[in-house]
Amino acid sequence: MAKKLVKKQYQGVYETMYKMRRFEEEVFEFYKKGMMPGLAHLYLGEEAIATGVCAALNDDDYIGSSHRGHGHLVARGANTGMMMAEILGKKSGYSHGKGGSMHIMAMDKGILGANGIVGGEIPIATGAAYAALYRGTKQVSVSFFGDGATNEGTFHESVNMAAAWKLPCVYIIENNLYGISVDIRDVTNTNDLVDRAKGYGIPGAVADGMDVEAVYAVAAEAIERARAGKGPTIIEYKTYRWQGHHVGDPGDYRVRRDTKEKEKWMKRCPVAAFRKKMLGSGIAESAIRKAENAVEAEIQEAVTFAVDSPYPDVSEAFTDVFTD
Repeated sequence: MAKKLVKKQYQGVYETMYKMRRFEEEVFEFYKKGMMPGLAHLYLGEEAIATGVCAALNDDDYIGSSHRGHGHLVARGANTGMMMAEILGKKSGYSHGKGGSMHIMAMDKGILGANGIVGGEIPIATGAAYAALYRGTKQVSVSFFGDGATNEGTFHESVNMAAAWKLPCVYIIENNLYGISVDIRDVTNTNDLVDRAKGYGIPGAVADGMDVEAVYAVAAEAIERARAGKGPTIIEYKTYRWQGHHVGDPGDYRVRRDTKEKEKWMKRCPVAAFRKKMLGSGIAESAIRKAENAVEAEIQEAVTFAVDSPYPDVSEAFTDVFTD
């Protein structure tokens, strides 16, 4: 029987999704004000996936994250002040300002790092799964990546190895339909990317990535299977990013198939939908607002912390840098 979120989990789940939404909105503001070096790839619209998957993990499990990784850190309870500082390149960030948005990590939360290389995190998460199997720790490794990464060699090589060795790894495809500006439907010959699981003789599942309860149910089953030593699963969550590929991309290419595509997906906002579900389950509006106010206070504190934090000194340019 599939696991389900229970009512006592609702408040925490909603807080996590709302925190992701507000965090990313503030990152976008940093970009628009010219305060952030480089670009950021926002998780706006995809909040249900990281929230639902991470709700099914143990504290000592591992995560391989993609360049759209802020949401994964928030879902694992990472320090939002340190996250925001890292995005601004500040010394008080998780990587002392040297990783930035695209390489943000939180080792204390089992997050092995976001990765600017498409599919680059997949073998890292697979390696963590191998290490867990070797040590016999019963830990599970989860790899988050987008639809475009499923056409990379690293995906196929990693899944093949995980299937052959029954590694405790769950591969999460966050299919938001676009790899930068390339429509995934133009470069694959299947409606469901998870069909590729059949080629490796492992389970595959498709679920609604806009519904946190659906996300959790499928993820919990796959994670339980991996922890029991039965090997990997591929899960494809159908979702949609509100913004373009990154903060500087208007995303105009998305009107080619359907001029109302974005509007249709935004009507299915996972944060608003779950808020409505909470109200329908009898949770008081005042309780929800209290949670939202707590998130607002945390996000504003994180913004202030990041802005007020110093940049690393130039003398630190070559510290924490490893090379042969």
